[in-house]
Amino acid sequence: MSCSWSSTAVAAAALFLVAASAAPARAAGPVVIKMATLAPEGSSWYKVLQNMGEGWKKATNGAVTLRIYPGGVSGDEDAMIRKIRVGQLQAAAVTGIGLSYLDRSFYALHVPMMYASDEEFDYVRDRLSPLLERRLEEKGIIVLNWGDAGWVHFFAKKPFTRPAEVKAMKLFVWSGDTNLIQLYKETGFNPVPLSAIDILPGLQTGLINAFDTTPLAALAFQWFGLAPHMADLRWVPLTGATIIDEKAWLRIPENLRPKILEAAREAGKHLREEIRRLNDEAVRVMVKNGLKVSHVPPDAQAEWRKIVEDVYPRIRGKIIPADMFDAARKYRDEYRATRGGGKAMAR
Repeated sequence: MSCSWSSTAVAAAALFLVAASAAPARAAGPVVIKMATLAPEGSSWYKVLQNMGEGWKKATNGAVTLRIYPGGVSGDEDAMIRKIRVGQLQAAAVTGIGLSYLDRSFYALHVPMMYASDEEFDYVRDRLSPLLERRLEEKGIIVLNWGDAGWVHFFAKKPFTRPAEVKAMKLFVWSGDTNLIQLYKETGFNPVPLSAIDILPGLQTGLINAFDTTPLAALAFQWFGLAPHMADLRWVPLTGATIIDEKAWLRIPENLRPKILEAAREAGKHLREEIRRLNDEAVRVMVKNGLKVSHVPPDAQAEWRKIVEDVYPRIRGKIIPADMFDAARKYRDEYRATRGGGKAMAR
């Protein structure tokens, strides 16, 4: 199976602040920035966005204000992208799922079991991000900042540690990518393509009984209450970005752009550490409320890794552009050779 591009999309969608406007600079009143997020209102992510919105307002002396559309009211991330294209939204906080709708190169950052630590992943992302940003610019999209959502784990209604056990379950996967869904099927899984906002009703009705996401998302959306078993396998790190349509960006008064960009980049750096801390805290909170965490032994980890590595030839060039897949592996190996990475495969 190539990667955890399913419910993982939810966790990271609320990590970043966007600032931009489709309104012309000559507008008499404040510029209203319409931003969509899957984060539920009142969640820790939503509160971060609210606080950051106040920061944007202060930095621009009230010339720019943020209007948040939370909880998936604008649809999944693919719908957000479409609405940006037609001008209904100016920007969005999206994960690698949403970014991959714009360019499949972003899948290179989300290959399961490829990265062993936060530091290793940061090393690869920092070197790929300039190229990824240029590819988005060619499509008329500007990246304001990068950030993390945390490590993705599998959750299910009953205990599990091995791939064979998950293959027997009805696993939520993100709808829309037919190649990825087919790959799940060909590797023996039972994928159920749904919208991310359908995870909770899917668990309630039995349509699905397993999913993968970050601990923070499982807690925020209360999914863990219906799937109270988690494996401690660190499946894949999830990244994301705050993006804005280039036409809207260029209509922002030029003197405000540096302030917006600088503040966005600083927010991304700050939130990276905060979100990682919050994911650790989320596990502790869920355990206190009934979550059971199963340890995945080394031999079971090897089974998971083999599933992914066996399909590398089908991922490379079909789901992920070959040059980006090769670059990600090159930088990962470079980190391990120079900094001793690749040791911690599970937590």
